[in-house]
Amino acid sequence: MENKPSSSPTSFVDQSVVPGDVVLDLSNMTNQTLKLGGGLRQDCDAISVMKAGKLRFSNPNKYWVESSQKRYVPHAGDSVLGIVVDSKADIGTLLYVRVVKANPGMNPELSCTDASGKAAEFGQLKDGYMFESSTGLSRMLLSSPTCPVLDALGKKLSFETAVGLNGRVWVNASSPSTVIVVANAIMNSESLSGVQQRIMVEKLIQNLKLST
Repeated sequence: MENKPSSSPTSFVDQSVVPGDVVLDLSNMTNQTLKLGGGLRQDCDAISVMKAGKLRFSNPNKYWVESSQKRYVPHAGDSVLGIVVDSKADIGTLLYVRVVKANPGMNPELSCTDASGKAAEFGQLKDGYMFESSTGLSRMLLSSPTCPVLDALGKKLSFETAVGLNGRVWVNASSPSTVIVVANAIMNSESLSGVQQRIMVEKLIQNLKLST
């Protein structure tokens, strides 16, 4: 990709980018507020890339570079799954929280409320099953519109999920067999196309019906 700025970041969305690529020139924009996620930084009026991956976008105006990696780097506004290790709460409690502050060399500040101060979907996650994934898979599960694997599962099964950008996924359902099917479908989906994800889900559900 050529290292030249653009006044329209949409031309780079879903495209591969590498460190040094300039994806947006703020000098050509007025009365717009952008939110930068991981992999991007601002140098004066230029928004440049810090790591290789694909440029992603979510409404209203958030941009980030998506790359599949095992080590999670916290960013303010991220939703993550955390396990209590030292607190008045029970050690081992699983929490769905939001990153409030994230400074290099310091533990991130977390909150069980959204930006408006409401609990929303955040808080303690009881029962269910938590497993780890790549950060790339986590972002796929949180994408809009709903990714094919969750869309296909949701049309056939009743379950709950909480996805953390730190590579942790929680699944809960009324029956253990449903939890297993949903978890397996999610873990198997990362390298599959949308069509392949739907076919895989259909096969898993057919096997579930045969075993019950």
